[in-house]
Amino acid sequence: MKSIVAVLMLALVAGLAGGIYFWRWLDQPLSTPQQAEAAEFELRKGEAFASLAGRLADRGILAYPRMWATWARMTGQARLVKAGEYRLEAKDTPASLLARLVEGDVVTHQVRILEGWTSMQAVEAAAAHGALAHELKGVTVNTLLGALGLPAGHAEGLFFPDTYQFVRGDSDADILRRAYARMQLVLDETWNDRATGLPYETPYQVLIAASLIEKETGREEDREFISQVFANRLARNMRLQTDPTVIYGLGDRFDGDLKRVHLREDTPYNTYVHRGLPPTPIALPGSGSLRAAVHPEPGDYLFFVSRGDGTSQFSVSLEEHQQAVRRYQLQ
Repeated sequence: MKSIVAVLMLALVAGLAGGIYFWRWLDQPLSTPQQAEAAEFELRKGEAFASLAGRLADRGILAYPRMWATWARMTGQARLVKAGEYRLEAKDTPASLLARLVEGDVVTHQVRILEGWTSMQAVEAAAAHGALAHELKGVTVNTLLGALGLPAGHAEGLFFPDTYQFVRGDSDADILRRAYARMQLVLDETWNDRATGLPYETPYQVLIAASLIEKETGREEDREFISQVFANRLARNMRLQTDPTVIYGLGDRFDGDLKRVHLREDTPYNTYVHRGLPPTPIALPGSGSLRAAVHPEPGDYLFFVSRGDGTSQFSVSLEEHQQAVRRYQLQ
């Protein structure tokens, strides 16, 4: 009888010791790799929690994978974890890591779409990101909207330039759809906030004008004055005569050197040849250019020329403009 009691006491002591060790182990830091790449792992969709525990143990991160998996299962947390990409942190313990898996504290990535890019440059930036799934291979500016499940048409200018956060498993199409929706929202807000007396009849015309402003300057202080020039010339039925439209019309044939012969070439985008706005935007305008398009600075400027330092010289008359060209360009 005494031997049985002794065995039971030993078992109780061992159980208590094991329990104490287990609870202490739950709060002990994991073996986190020093390299950021090595500290990342992915819980795949549909993967059993025990499988993840085993993979972490194989990498030397987790000491007792079966114990961790059993605890997660017994507490009901194993079925609550969310698939995705995670990054181990130096403060992580078995308990805190499981909590982050339940919370879905996944790694986020970002892709940046720049103001002044073309829509196809935005597609290329998304395609170059290794964490995005790629669904837009082979698209063109004319097939892009259809590939995104949007009404088919010319996609230029329809994506808002910004930095977009995403998680691994999202696709390039997801990013472009978000950028499209954002542009629709910003453009609607811009149109509703427009000044009176503008020569634009639709939000799309504002988008086109904003794209010209975006390509003509990156200087915030000049945008509303360039907008003034375009609005004044449109109101007077003058040709806009803006070089970026000619360049866009040349497409891949443009080699960086704009020649006089290009200014005479009859493309739909050549505003030296055709009056009014070009048929579509020529780039992705940002909020500054959109705002400038609907709020041009009041005044009578009809001309502008680059000073060569990022600023522009504005003129009311052709004579003043020609003097500015001789001063800032011809010499």
